[in-house]
Amino acid sequence: MKNILHISASARAEESDSYRLSQQIIAQLRKAYPSVQLVSRDLWSEPLPHVDFQYANALSRREGGAPHARGLSSLDWSDLLIEELRAADAVVIATPMHNFTVPSVLKAWLDHVVRIGVTFNATPEGKVGTLRDRPVYIAVSSGGWRSGERARQPDFLEPYLRAILPTIGLKDLHFFSLQALAAGSDATTAAQAAVELELARHFAV
Repeated sequence: MKNILHISASARAEESDSYRLSQQIIAQLRKAYPSVQLVSRDLWSEPLPHVDFQYANALSRREGGAPHARGLSSLDWSDLLIEELRAADAVVIATPMHNFTVPSVLKAWLDHVVRIGVTFNATPEGKVGTLRDRPVYIAVSSGGWRSGERARQPDFLEPYLRAILPTIGLKDLHFFSLQALAAGSDATTAAQAAVELELARHFAV
């Protein structure tokens, strides 16, 4: 393993629980691969543009389109983000749950990297990813329980990521969760202990 791509989707940046959990995952990977290089992309500190005219034309396989007046077009961003993803031997995504699903900044990143004719092809059998598979570690934080018998809210975050990432070829997915963080200090301590045990078991294999 030479390169890790770290995607952070929390507005709280390094203070966020999902970010801290993702750093624990990265630390485990660095134990196994001490010389691994890290590429970090904070989707809140450097927000991505939404898809624009050029990107829409690319998806519909039409040529041309007016040049972007200032800086990179969203198609340029898409090219850049896809190349970052192609170069990564592992991906670590840190994300909170927002309104039952992924934050808008993470959805914007996905819109850029899930691109017909580039990262997946449409075939008679369905969409087929073009990226080589590699481990993807998803560190998720949520104020309430999002899974298990104590969950009282729908979870569209994990099912969505389990559907969209394999579309581009990323099938080796590993979810680690900090849940019920709004339920008080005792619940937070228990959640952290549980995920640390889960990490230890996973990376001991």
